[in-house]
Amino acid sequence: MRPKFRPMLEAQNVSLQFGKRILFDEVNIKFTGDNCYGIIGANGAGKSTFLKILSGETDPNSGRVYLEPGKRMAVLSQNHYAFDEHTVLNTVIMGHEKLWKIMQEKDAIYAKPDFSEEDGLKASELEAEFAEMDGWNAESDAATLLSGLGIEEADHYKLMSDMSGNQKVRVLLAQALFGNPDVLILDEPTNDLDIKTISWLEDFLLDFRNTVIVVSHDRHFLDTVCTHIVDIDFSKLTEFSGNYTFWYESSQLALRQRQAQNKKAEAKKKELQEFVARFSANASKSKQATSRKKLLDKLNVDDIKPSSRRYPGIIWTQERDAGNQLLQIEDLGFQDQEGNWLFQNIDINVNKGDKIAILGDSRAVTSFFEIINNELKASKGTFEFGQTISTAYLPADHSEYFDTKMNLIDWLRQYTKNDEEKDEVFIRGFLGKMLFSGEEVLKSAKVLSGGEKMRCMLSKMMQAEANFLMLDEPTNHLDLESITALNNSLIDYKGTMLFTSHDHTFTHTIANRIIEIGPNGMLDKHMSYDEYLESEKIAEQREAIIA
Repeated sequence: MRPKFRPMLEAQNVSLQFGKRILFDEVNIKFTGDNCYGIIGANGAGKSTFLKILSGETDPNSGRVYLEPGKRMAVLSQNHYAFDEHTVLNTVIMGHEKLWKIMQEKDAIYAKPDFSEEDGLKASELEAEFAEMDGWNAESDAATLLSGLGIEEADHYKLMSDMSGNQKVRVLLAQALFGNPDVLILDEPTNDLDIKTISWLEDFLLDFRNTVIVVSHDRHFLDTVCTHIVDIDFSKLTEFSGNYTFWYESSQLALRQRQAQNKKAEAKKKELQEFVARFSANASKSKQATSRKKLLDKLNVDDIKPSSRRYPGIIWTQERDAGNQLLQIEDLGFQDQEGNWLFQNIDINVNKGDKIAILGDSRAVTSFFEIINNELKASKGTFEFGQTISTAYLPADHSEYFDTKMNLIDWLRQYTKNDEEKDEVFIRGFLGKMLFSGEEVLKSAKVLSGGEKMRCMLSKMMQAEANFLMLDEPTNHLDLESITALNNSLIDYKGTMLFTSHDHTFTHTIANRIIEIGPNGMLDKHMSYDEYLESEKIAEQREAIIA
């Protein structure tokens, strides 16, 4: 049931500056109704900081945040140790601070050995408040959330200190969702969640009838749950109707139109109108069809503006074409130090043009990639690449490559193949395409951020001009612009590749073959990722290989 009064959160003339750097300048924005706002922006634009300003964790230099009186805000906690002394179930209920306080007060009164008449009156008042807040269902509601997020019932009464890092993330997410908050603020809520749990969260948020504000690098998640996109750029926030893909495609169209100066205004408007009409028709296939279609139908094409965002230039070339013999894997298996099989009985014949998504437990998949790249010895089985195959590999952990004081020019020069490409002008130009401009190319490789290191690793891979790519979680640490550029480049790549990624859109748009590995064998299907996930028959087979 929708709330009688729609909750509203507003930033009024908010500015924030760190030293000489202006992060936000006179920002004004309202978050209203049962809308879901996706906050986007390049790495360092201030997405997480803005959420902290909204939640009151960070004070702006000027301006204020206004929450409608009587409304409750819930925030996904980033402190994984704050609740270590509490049980899992209590940690979730603590998400509703007022309800938790009443529960504690009640328990303290009932625990008194000399229960007075005054205590009885106070307890009666608390019981009335407790009932009005649906407190009697608090434990069952918390348990339902935990189960939906993959926390088994047997773990509900454990201390948080006994839970793993991934489990804590899920409990803290349940804490934020608990008690139907009027405004829900989520920073990267899909981190460390599997596909099944992300789908559960998507469905929960689609049914959630209050305001949601979310930061995420998961484009499929943003496309599914968001009714609006809020773009942080040039220290300002700009709001757009629609989901992430609509924002991206419309802003790219507007950019192309701006670059084509000779286009007449009427022709431009007609092109934009046709684009909105096409997108509105596609919206009817989405989970949020009705509300999103209404938003797009109301959209004024004059609201569509080009983005100033910069995308890295990721282009894959091959020094030579691959022959027909690419990679043959026979009876491959690997045991951990305790003797448990992470995967076994793996038989794969890779064909020319295959773009294979490798699924499975992250330890198993990383071990698989390390084995076929000769960084780890298999417990059994063999693998062999064809004679014409040249490979380029992006490991999940690439920290060792940056344990050096070399600047970026010298760092990339190590991986260039000929003298012409070792020239500083060439390397500067190449790094410029990967968004390292001016003096940035003289930075030490040791001090790079996670996203900068990933762009360097992709630069290294491009220099190899390989006809067989292997990528283990290539979207980690990248911003949405870099993810989109990488995604599009790998769709266009003419060679063969093996990859794994938790990015749903990335996997679905690239893979033409899905292989899932586990302790009891493997599944090998020539189909799209969505077809693989949606097949009930395959779901049963998946259970068997990971059991």
